[in-house]
Amino acid sequence: MNKTTYIASPGTGTERLDAWTAVKSGLSRSHVQRLIKQGLLTVNSRREKPNYRVKAKDLIELTLPDEPASELIPEDIPLDVIMEDEYIIVVNKPPGMVVYPAAGNKSGTLLNALVSRCEKLASAGAPLRPGVVHRLDKETSGIMVFARNDKAYLNLISQFSGRKVEKRYLALLYGHPRTDRGEISIPIGRSVSDRKKMSTHTKKGKEAITRFEVIKKFGPAVMAKIRIITGRTHQIRVHFAATGHPVLGDRTYGKKNTLKVGQKTVRFSRQMLHAQSLRFKHPGNNKMINLTAPIPQDMKTAIEELSE
Repeated sequence: MNKTTYIASPGTGTERLDAWTAVKSGLSRSHVQRLIKQGLLTVNSRREKPNYRVKAKDLIELTLPDEPASELIPEDIPLDVIMEDEYIIVVNKPPGMVVYPAAGNKSGTLLNALVSRCEKLASAGAPLRPGVVHRLDKETSGIMVFARNDKAYLNLISQFSGRKVEKRYLALLYGHPRTDRGEISIPIGRSVSDRKKMSTHTKKGKEAITRFEVIKKFGPAVMAKIRIITGRTHQIRVHFAATGHPVLGDRTYGKKNTLKVGQKTVRFSRQMLHAQSLRFKHPGNNKMINLTAPIPQDMKTAIEELSE
């Protein structure tokens, strides 16, 4: 059996247990409901009903049958490793790479590459997600940390859920925000019209806080440094789309895939969002570390074209 532990973050308190767990685990809601009925999903070591409302600091434990080892196949895929030791491995994820296998993406993922490189990752995590403590969208590039043992996993999960990890991004945004420095604080929840999307227009939104600073201006766009205080799904993309300045190349929320710059048209093949740095306490020695991932070439090219 494989057990995954989640700690509900501050601001949680309105979402049903089955829905909350489905989002966190990647399982279908009906699958989660079956696990609840079987007693394989507990809250604070107690069985609860699917409609239980998850509260901040709730300890949710999800137990799943072991998956055959062949489900996560090691693949010799090159990795840009920023740091590696017995506790963690930190990589610079390229744009276009999925983090872990799921429907439609059974191979070629970051996890397939990691299990090929690493003899061991933390056993904690869903069956196909050993050592995974946070996520990046497929088209978002940048820094990710993975746990190599269970001690590191629990430590990092606690830091992320407790908002003790400082996460900074770089983004190319459409238009010019009213101020060069600011904070967006708009609750985010599931879209009523499309359950695959997130939205600020929802009655059950969770607290979401995004801080930004414009560091370069172009004619029709800006480059901004972004720090997210909370970690909601698609938070940066949803927040800036809601304020009228979507991430360039975001085909889901912004649809600003081209821009006219002088006499030429600049095209964006993916969302121009890069997870630039992570600052957290090392789970082995408790010392603060600050790690940075270099900007990928496609984003560098976009910046050059916008600057001309």
